[in-house]
Amino acid sequence: MINKILTTLFTSLICLSCNSQQATTNNSNIMAQDDVYTTQSGKQVTFTFIKHASLEIKYDGLSIQVDPVRQLPPETDYSKFSKAAFVFVTHEHFDHFDKDAIATLSDEKTQVILNKRCADMLGSGRAMNNGDTLKLRDDITVEAVPAYNTTPDHQQFHPKGRDNGYVITLDGLRIYIAGDTEDIPEMASLKDIDIAFLPCNQPYTMTPEQLANAAKMFNPKVVYPYHYSDTPVEQINTLLKDSGIEVKIRALK
Repeated sequence: MINKILTTLFTSLICLSCNSQQATTNNSNIMAQDDVYTTQSGKQVTFTFIKHASLEIKYDGLSIQVDPVRQLPPETDYSKFSKAAFVFVTHEHFDHFDKDAIATLSDEKTQVILNKRCADMLGSGRAMNNGDTLKLRDDITVEAVPAYNTTPDHQQFHPKGRDNGYVITLDGLRIYIAGDTEDIPEMASLKDIDIAFLPCNQPYTMTPEQLANAAKMFNPKVVYPYHYSDTPVEQINTLLKDSGIEVKIRALK
């Protein structure tokens, strides 16, 4: 009798586990995981999705931090991360620019790359204007690209010419970090983008429809909605259906 009960219980637990895994597989909402890509020469690039607009990119033994912010919920302890080789900051808003987080991630070798406004506020770093390109290493380049609002009565959030998006190229793998922007016409000039991070929370950035339009302007291989707060980003799967663009939704609320 005891053996029969144990067998039944064990079977139930297996079924529960299978159902849970199936639910996770079928759930296109949020997946907490790292994603790994391979460059043209076979090196790995690993993305850690910290929160909102904060990312860590690991490449060739280097840590690259994008818009690190400590106190925006959930609070992030950056002392647990490796010192960054490069820190990229798109603009000055509290959910993108955090002096304490930058200081925690920095050592004497760290290069902090920012827009001019943030460089002035930090008192250090390498300022880039829209259109600038930097060669950071033989196999690493970054281009600063425009990021701004176009919707009437929203331009005050991100005025044209102030903030940066970045195209970071790691051994040929081209990564577009859009920053806070709408679907601006300059996106049509982006070329050969492998991975794109596009923001999705009006009134500050884009609606799902705008994001889908933006993606279709330059056709990245993979698009990650980020900075999305409570926006129902699952809609983007439908909006980009049959586009050839893979949509990956991760914990970037």
